[in-house]
Amino acid sequence: MNFSVSSSAFLKQLQVASGALSSNPVMAILEDFLLELKGKLLTITTSNLEVTIQTSLEVQGKGNGKIAISGKTLLETLKSLPEQPVSFEINDETRGVEITSSSGKYKLVGENPADFPELTKPDTEDSIEIEAKSLLAAIDRTIFATSNDEMRQAMKGVCMNIDFNHITFVATDAHKLVKSAFLDVTSETAASLILTKKTLLTLKGIVRADSKVKIYFNKTKAYFEFDNVMVTARLIEGKFPDYNAVIPINNPNKLRINRQELLSSIRRLSIFANKSTNQIVFDIQENSLTINAQDLDMNNEATEQLICNYDGEILDISLNAKYLIEILSVMVSEEIVFEIHSTNKPVIIVPAEQEPNEDLLLLVVTNY
Repeated sequence: MNFSVSSSAFLKQLQVASGALSSNPVMAILEDFLLELKGKLLTITTSNLEVTIQTSLEVQGKGNGKIAISGKTLLETLKSLPEQPVSFEINDETRGVEITSSSGKYKLVGENPADFPELTKPDTEDSIEIEAKSLLAAIDRTIFATSNDEMRQAMKGVCMNIDFNHITFVATDAHKLVKSAFLDVTSETAASLILTKKTLLTLKGIVRADSKVKIYFNKTKAYFEFDNVMVTARLIEGKFPDYNAVIPINNPNKLRINRQELLSSIRRLSIFANKSTNQIVFDIQENSLTINAQDLDMNNEATEQLICNYDGEILDISLNAKYLIEILSVMVSEEIVFEIHSTNKPVIIVPAEQEPNEDLLLLVVTNY
């Protein structure tokens, strides 16, 4: 099989697919791009067994066939070439590959494409369509809150709950929880999936914010289709915790404050907090928030006072500075609201003004 293609156009699609190339793989062929030519359509596939990326582009082709080529070699060769047509001649019997550019010829030997993992396609009509910017926002908001506990496999991923015309992404490590819902989606079904962190990081690296993403799913896999790309992802088995059960309701105490001012204050105070607990104490009174940090082992202590709007009873609440910094850093709203039930219940944090068609809730536990 032979084909010619623009070096920059080919490189662009290879870089998209490279998101699933493996380093130190269990199978050597997972370091390769699988190239398949059918007429004028060249399909590029990579896989790390957890995530598979498939993309394609039109080329000037002759013959049909497949070949697996070293990802590192192909990427580095094309990166070093200026924009120009490049030609590939592939001997299907010997798997010899000859690349021709205006500068010269480059020869290498490919691998047997039959050794590449078997590819699957969506076998279901169950799907949902979401704006890419919403998916990317959900990834940014949730991925930091996933657990690293090997004993809680379900919590190592992000739960994606589909309920007809809205979709909710949830992550928790039992210390903090993020629930990010979007109401501007299109679906005729309901389901609950658990996506791996690797899947979400892969999507974050290749999805364009101005596109739309169609998600197909079954019991074991999810398929993300956008532009000319298909990402196939293995789902985490198991049941995600009932997160709604830990979210307090009827929270009468509400504190509204500038997010960036609070974040800066907590970052300073965390320097003086005990390094094993990261504990800081909120002393909340009428329109006044005093935050205290103390490390008795090092004789360190710090206090700051911030202006806020507060409606509720006087409260002293112990919180984890590290978790608060993580939560406040993924929010973008100018002002936020703490919704507090009592000193022994988790604290809810929400944007003072929700984005249109969105509902964002972040929760942090108060007890140690």
